[in-house]
Amino acid sequence: MNHDITQNILHLAEVEDIEFIRLQFTDVFGALKNIAITKSQLVKALNNECMFDGASIQGFAKAEESDLYLHPDPETFAIFPWRPQQGKVARLICDIYHADGTPFEGDPRYILRKAVQEAREMSYTFEVGPECEFFLFQNDDDGHPTTQIDEKAGFFDLGPMDAGENARRDMVLTLEEMGYAVDASHHECACGQHEIDLKYDEALRTADRIVTFKLAVKMIAKRHGMFASFMPKPKAGEHGCGMHLNLSLSKDGANIFADDTDDCGLSRDAYYFIGGLLRHMKGMTAVANPLINSYKRLVPGYEAPNVIAWSPSNRTSLIRIPAVRGSGTRVELRSPDAAANPYLLLALCLRAGLEGIRNKTMPPQAVSRNLYQMHQEELKKTGAQLLPGDLMEALYEMEQDALISDTLGPHICHEYMQAKKQEWEEFCRAVTDWEINHYLYRI
Repeated sequence: MNHDITQNILHLAEVEDIEFIRLQFTDVFGALKNIAITKSQLVKALNNECMFDGASIQGFAKAEESDLYLHPDPETFAIFPWRPQQGKVARLICDIYHADGTPFEGDPRYILRKAVQEAREMSYTFEVGPECEFFLFQNDDDGHPTTQIDEKAGFFDLGPMDAGENARRDMVLTLEEMGYAVDASHHECACGQHEIDLKYDEALRTADRIVTFKLAVKMIAKRHGMFASFMPKPKAGEHGCGMHLNLSLSKDGANIFADDTDDCGLSRDAYYFIGGLLRHMKGMTAVANPLINSYKRLVPGYEAPNVIAWSPSNRTSLIRIPAVRGSGTRVELRSPDAAANPYLLLALCLRAGLEGIRNKTMPPQAVSRNLYQMHQEELKKTGAQLLPGDLMEALYEMEQDALISDTLGPHICHEYMQAKKQEWEEFCRAVTDWEINHYLYRI
């Protein structure tokens, strides 16, 4: 690591009275992990000498080859504002390496790094702006989370109807204190549902910020006596929580998706990028929507897409183009939820779009009608197909798509597929409250 960067971090740790540093990374499924060290071990960490047992992390390494090393990314050094101001706590997000110095193929951050490098070799910079939705629930008398909500607020409402207004404000201020730019925040459609939109940034930095964002939201919610959940569909009959992604490519600082001579304001490369996304959407869905619960959100009537179609403005479509044009031209992908591993998801979005540009893949005709109100025969005429209807169908589509396996690599593909199929099997064997309520007294 660069000597000057190391010295700057060590100096900052001293003047800011930082006593603990969390060396963070994510597992294959996007769960944030960490090893905590004291300031006395910071030099060792910055020299990439901190080792951990990869066999202890689901989907990482086998017991006989489990020694993995954390390589901190100095650009991710940040102080946690919610921790004590004496003996502060900071973090460094790490890449994972084998003992021989080669990147660990099961590290999701490595997968995104490779995709970003591919774009860079084509002279592109991939930028992403996420719109993250979540619920704020009440805790019970013992401090355990519930799905109870103490408000009746709806879209864009404010206090006192919005009972989470103060918590959401503190979340935004905390994120800005950590150097994050927040575009907007507001109450969402469902009672207790909120959205915070992060400003555009390069893909790797955005993925880092998504995992930190989720941690910060949960910590600030806890401070306010609430429980924050990013579960895609925690309450039946209510809107679910998505994580819309606003995607763009730039070259030499210019947005390559913009073309003011086009009727939609889109360049040919923008159309090709959309075409690539649509072509691989079925295969990507098991990563974009990784939970069994995810597919209970992707149903008509709750502003979540279930048809693989695009539109310049239609919010019922999978992909829409927000109204802003010129340097702000972007493609909004509306199906993902925040349970997704952001590193894997952004890598797939980027590589699908790049393939579309390489192969000049034009998307089908845009659909302007409300897709929720179109009959099956009408949809067939447009050529549009449905997203996978459940996790098992999504896993099948993932297995059929060569771009997915090539992007994720054999290690992550195997571990991800194995774990998700086991999750599905456990779900199929479970006896739910719905079954008890419907069958116990009737049979």
